[in-house]
Amino acid sequence: MSSSEVVKDSFVLGGIVSPNGGSVTSALRFSLAVANRHGLITGATGTGKTVTMQLLAESFSNAGVPVIVPDIKGDLSGIAVSGVASEKISKRLADIDNSAFNGRGVPTMLWRIGSGQEVPLRSTVLEFGPLLLGRILDLNETQCSVLTILFRAADRSGLPLLDDKDLSAVLRWAQNEGKNLEKEFGSFPVQSLAAIQRKLLTFTQASGDYKVFGEPALLISDLIQRAPDGRGVVNVVKATESVTRPQSYAAFLLWMLSEIFEELPEVGNLPIPRLVFFFDEAHLLFSDASSTLVDTIETVVRLIRSKGVGIYFVSQRPSDIPDSILAQLGHRVQHALRGYTPKEQKMIRSAIESIRGAEEIQGVQLVQSLGVGEAIVSLLDEEGVPSPAQKVLIKPPLSRIGPLTELERSDIVKSSPLTARYMKEVDRNSAYEILAAKHNVSLAKDDDSVPKPAEESRSKIKDILSDSFESALKNVFRSVVRSISSEIGRAITRGIFGTISRQGR
Repeated sequence: MSSSEVVKDSFVLGGIVSPNGGSVTSALRFSLAVANRHGLITGATGTGKTVTMQLLAESFSNAGVPVIVPDIKGDLSGIAVSGVASEKISKRLADIDNSAFNGRGVPTMLWRIGSGQEVPLRSTVLEFGPLLLGRILDLNETQCSVLTILFRAADRSGLPLLDDKDLSAVLRWAQNEGKNLEKEFGSFPVQSLAAIQRKLLTFTQASGDYKVFGEPALLISDLIQRAPDGRGVVNVVKATESVTRPQSYAAFLLWMLSEIFEELPEVGNLPIPRLVFFFDEAHLLFSDASSTLVDTIETVVRLIRSKGVGIYFVSQRPSDIPDSILAQLGHRVQHALRGYTPKEQKMIRSAIESIRGAEEIQGVQLVQSLGVGEAIVSLLDEEGVPSPAQKVLIKPPLSRIGPLTELERSDIVKSSPLTARYMKEVDRNSAYEILAAKHNVSLAKDDDSVPKPAEESRSKIKDILSDSFESALKNVFRSVVRSISSEIGRAITRGIFGTISRQGR
């Protein structure tokens, strides 16, 4: 079998190394039937985690599974084009499964969180929800509570929150209408509203040309695509600015996960997953996260596998992941760890003890002597039982290990049918325009470019406001806000992260 072919029910992850002679005894296969049972890839910097992630993404794609994978260092984009075999790569392939290198890229869509030429990812403020928005703005507990009430008040009042200036306008509206709003929604402390406004301004200015919030917002269906040849499309999300803006990166990926969870129906066990989602630098998801957020992520991880979705966390050490979530990660790939202090040695012992059978191969000593591209691996079998830990040579990917050139990147972006849909920002009537029309003033201090709606528009807005308010009262816990735009008219309901899931779009 050539190395570019994939067995329908499994693929080769690497070669099992004999504990005695150090030679490869057999190929280690990854069963697609249990790929939705989630996994963890850990190891010190420079030990091969990114290449392992690339191999998995490439293999899932070849098996017909769409993939979402963040590109933190900027070198995962090479998955779109053929790799080049070195002498070392050719020898490893021959040792693992006696195959020859046949370079091949996979169908790829290039997205970005931040600046760049890739297709921008956006969400609306409404869909992001107060919980994740509080995280991205670095709000304290009191401010998050105020923001939650503010969202409810905007919902009930028919004020769609789509972009930054909508939220800014609603914050000022709440300050002006505080006494009237308190009768129905409770207290709106002026100090908290002002603090949220300041943090929103800081965030907006730091975002520069990239608008996190706005339209067109991402449709999750556009992430679950297959190429004409049946291979799954790999969605590479450029996030090289995550180092300077870690909360934006973490919150946006969690929003994507929440949208996937809300929109996909239950399917039970499938022969192959419907989608695989990688979380690189997973410690950023949980750093300073509230207990509420961690509990919510745990719930999503536990339930989303029945929707045919596999989640794979990638980080330096297992302790970066909360225990309640770590316990749900059945597939384990542990690259080398280095420990020179008693504290580091304790961390290594803790990491190895969580892998079944690692003590039988002297895992604590072995993990510190692993070379680049080697790992201690325990995978679930088709019955969902973890296999005993084994030393494994990870199979090299057939795609390029390294980034695309600027020309290659540009060609992929231009050739995608999704580029035209998402590249140009759309600014439609929403909370800002409604409140500006009502008061006949500009509510955004730094935005005098937004025109004031005409009298005819105000009449239409008044009708829509009335309809939205009546609909909201019918169901407090599943409130409905009618869209201002008649051409969209989407029903919206609250999701698991407090976000708004869109139905029938």
